[in-house]
Amino acid sequence: MIVKHQHGKMACLLLVATTLLLQACNPAARKGWELVWHDEFNGHQLSDEWTRIPRFPNPSEWNKYMSTDDRLFNVRRGRLTLYGLTNDYLPDDTARFLTGGVYTRGKVYFERGRIDIRLRMDDAMGAWPAAWLLPEGRWPHDGEIDIMERLNYDSIAYQTVHSYTTEYDTLRRKSQPWGITAPIRKGKWNVYSVELYEDSLCFFINHRSTFTYRRQPEMGPEQFPYDRPMYLLIDMQLGAHWLGRVNPLELPYRYEIDYVRFFKKKC
Repeated sequence: MIVKHQHGKMACLLLVATTLLLQACNPAARKGWELVWHDEFNGHQLSDEWTRIPRFPNPSEWNKYMSTDDRLFNVRRGRLTLYGLTNDYLPDDTARFLTGGVYTRGKVYFERGRIDIRLRMDDAMGAWPAAWLLPEGRWPHDGEIDIMERLNYDSIAYQTVHSYTTEYDTLRRKSQPWGITAPIRKGKWNVYSVELYEDSLCFFINHRSTFTYRRQPEMGPEQFPYDRPMYLLIDMQLGAHWLGRVNPLELPYRYEIDYVRFFKKKC
C-alpha cells in the first residue's frame, strides 16, 4: 500500500506498518533485504512513477502496436491490467492491434538491489508479455535485462541478458550462457525476480534460483554493462517473428501486475 496526500503521525505510522507487513510477507525481505521502493497498484490510476509507453517514430517489434489509449490500462483492486486489443475503434491509427505498456524512464531507476514482480497472463497465440530493464544509452552496447518474457501458450518463461557481446560477438558469447527458460505456473500468479550486483545478475522465479550471469573481466567491459542505473518496462506485444501470427478471436488479451518491489541489502 502506498499512502499519498496524508498528514501527521497517523500517516507515518500507517506507512511504517505497511512497509513492515510487506517485508514480513516477502521471502527476500527475510533474507537480509530492505524494501526501499514499491508499487502495489492501489487506487484507481497509475502513480506518478510510471509513464505509459508511446509508440516510437521508428518502432521495433516490441513497440509496433504500443498505444497510450485509456482502454489499454486499468488500475483496480490492487492490480494494474494491460490489454491487447484489435484496433476497431481508433480510425486515425492504422495499426491492426493496440497494446499497453508502462515504464519508469526518467522517474525511477534501479541499481544494486533486487526486483520482485508478481504477474499473471492470459494465453493467446501471438501474445508476448514482458518485464525488463534498460539503461539510458545505446542498444545493445549498454545492456538489457529481461526479467520475464513469455510467448503464446507457453508453460515456461524466458530470462535473458543482452549486450554487444551476446548479440554480435559470437565467439565470446559461447563461453557463458546468457539466458534460460524455466517453468511457471501457467494461468496463475508467478513472481519473477532479478538481483543486481556489481559482478553478477541472479534470476529467480517464485523465489527459486533459475540462472546467474557473471562478469568475466577477461572479456572486457562490453560483456557486463549492467552495473548502472536502469529503468523498468512492463509491456506486452502482439505478433512478431519470434511469436507467429495473432489469433484475433483470442483477444482481448489481459496481462495483470499485482506488485513491483525493489529491495536493497541491509547494511
